Amino acid sequence: MALIDMMQAVLENSGLLALWQTVAPWLALDERQLIFVVATPIFVGVTLWEYLKIRHDPALMDTREAVRNFALGAGYQTTELLFAGIIAFPVYALCYHFRLFDLELNWFTAFLTFLGVDFCFYWMHRASHRMRWFWAAHVVHHSSERMNFSTAMRQNATNIFNGMWMFYLPLALIGFNPVWIGVAYAFSLVYQFFIHTTLVGRLPAWVEKVFNTPSHHRVHHGRNPGYIDRNYGGTLILWDRLFGTFVDEDAKDPPEYGITRPVASNNLIVLWTHEYVDLFRDMQQPGGLLSRLKHLWKPPEWQRPAAKEPGQEHAQTDPATDNP
Repeated sequence: MALIDMMQAVLENSGLLALWQTVAPWLALDERQLIFVVATPIFVGVTLWEYLKIRHDPALMDTREAVRNFALGAGYQTTELLFAGIIAFPVYALCYHFRLFDLELNWFTAFLTFLGVDFCFYWMHRASHRMRWFWAAHVVHHSSERMNFSTAMRQNATNIFNGMWMFYLPLALIGFNPVWIGVAYAFSLVYQFFIHTTLVGRLPAWVEKVFNTPSHHRVHHGRNPGYIDRNYGGTLILWDRLFGTFVDEDAKDPPEYGITRPVASNNLIVLWTHEYVDLFRDMQQPGGLLSRLKHLWKPPEWQRPAAKEPGQEHAQTDPATDNP
């Protein structure tokens, strides 16, 4: 028996092949995270290049924070890989089973998939600023007071649990394959990594008109009153122009990064959960069940009159200033 046959026999008798046949479809469904994981070394390399450019300016770069941002991103990737197959993908499979159309993959439907994902991302992102339950997960991305490539990695490990993935379900119902929805979403995330920087100024006018750019995204991360809750686009900025949420970067009003209620901790668990703690604390205030539940879908700054008592000046301000 050849050595390769012996090795094959060991593998077959181990039971791992049967396990792989179960796991492989799961991983295939999560192509989005696999693409993101594969791209991470590129992100690290680009971040190191940027670090060499701005490391002497503490307003732009803090080494410990950059490392912390990648740790936050690693937590996000881990929970997505472990739980997306259990939580989200069965729902996508159900929607796709009852799809309205059978769409073959070609260049045209691939473009429609990209366009549909970008459109859904806009509304998901907008909701994650204007609905407190979603904001509770998204806030970590905005809580840094610096704008650099590592900030793009600053994500919440709870994302898979709070349901923002549901915004893409209509695409599966229409007939877009969930695997390709995930692929389009992953490439959108890869693109968005590169717009988290202060090193790139204005791009050619036609690019600024159509695409989300570093200039547009700096506005999105600004807590300046005029910048809060603006420029939600993923790859395209067209949706913001269409739905009235676009604001141009003003050289006379440079973005001040961060959220309106800064987090007084660098602990990863606190960064991931502090807004959930505030949310549930507000829901515990006296009142009827419906009034308490309203905190889940009302904007982050919303407070019930009954909750505004002495000593509760922490009341949420605007979400985008608490926003990405």
